[in-house]
Amino acid sequence: MFKKILIANRGEIACRVAATARRMGVKTVAVYSDADASAKHVQACDEAVHVGGSAPKDSYLQWQRILDAAKATGAEAVHPGYGFLSENEAFANACAEAGLVFIGPPASAILAMGLKAESKQLMEKAGVPLVPGYHGSNQDPALLQAEADRIGNALYGERSKLFLERFYSGTAPATPQ
Repeated sequence: MFKKILIANRGEIACRVAATARRMGVKTVAVYSDADASAKHVQACDEAVHVGGSAPKDSYLQWQRILDAAKATGAEAVHPGYGFLSENEAFANACAEAGLVFIGPPASAILAMGLKAESKQLMEKAGVPLVPGYHGSNQDPALLQAEADRIGNALYGERSKLFLERFYSGTAPATPQ
């Protein structure tokens, strides 16, 4: 269990993380921008560190300032909240390199889930139910046609190169079958 965590976010999500940490006996550090100096999440935490200007690019997305704040306050881990840095593989790696625990999925999972084909393959291997479809990266028209035939129903998502080629050549119906 951590003794202190830094919450690298603002607003309701930061307040919820702070409340949960308090119930668990964990001290919290808020980060805040110029615009958020009096925000609820700042009051909800045990400590607060100013990390920059009002725009998120000048504050909440400034990794080094957040990592410096964590180290300066003795935080052992960083909770990214939701959005901002929560799905950023490089930030998760930067936390590890700084000797801080990133409270979230490992960087490798963030990377895999950010890549559509790889994330579907990962979910398929884990047994997660998926809409039937082709999840590979090979976009060869013959392979796509074979996969469409194998699936046996409409293809969902983006229209495939094969459909577009057939549509513009006049050999496909006006809408995907």
